[in-house]
Amino acid sequence: MPLHVPPAPAPALRTVLTALGSPTAVREAHTPSLRSVEGPVTPELPLPVHELDRDTPAGSSPTTTLTGWRFLIRAGDRAVAAAETRLTPDGWAFSHFFEGPYIAATELALRQAEAMATPYQPRLLSVPELYMLTLWLHGDCTADGATGHPAATDVLVPIAPAPPGIAAHRPHLVADLLPVVAHRLNRAPLLGQQTQPTQPAQPAA
Repeated sequence: MPLHVPPAPAPALRTVLTALGSPTAVREAHTPSLRSVEGPVTPELPLPVHELDRDTPAGSSPTTTLTGWRFLIRAGDRAVAAAETRLTPDGWAFSHFFEGPYIAATELALRQAEAMATPYQPRLLSVPELYMLTLWLHGDCTADGATGHPAATDVLVPIAPAPPGIAAHRPHLVADLLPVVAHRLNRAPLLGQQTQPTQPAQPAA
């Protein structure tokens, strides 16, 4: 089932295009693959990056904060790097380029999502305290990718490397995985659940 990728803000995309067109920005990036690539490169698959809020009241739905938009940088038929943008008081700004295992792991998670029977809007959900990043598959494909919160029936796919005890690239319902995350963060369970599971959540059907 095709994913419904939300459109990135035009100013965020422009900052990435400007950075890609700047020899100084590319040369100073810690991305050997981007510096050595020949031919044109293009930013693709923009994904809004949301950070899980830790101050969600017990019994309430989990909330998130938009922290940026991330783009895969493609050269020919492969992604060679990623670009991060961030929201500042003056608007969207380019943050940095990066590469590494995240690139291939993100592409794998997206391929998994495309093979699912249900259509989703892809996002990224970050839990910095656990060094954890998940592909967040939101059920409302028409929603604004910059807003909203994880619904219990949304799906989270932890991107490798995942924290110990949580399998990477295994889809989980939000209602199953976020209580595990809450337990790791030593806080009350999310989504109103009254128990703190100690085992990884079961995959979504």
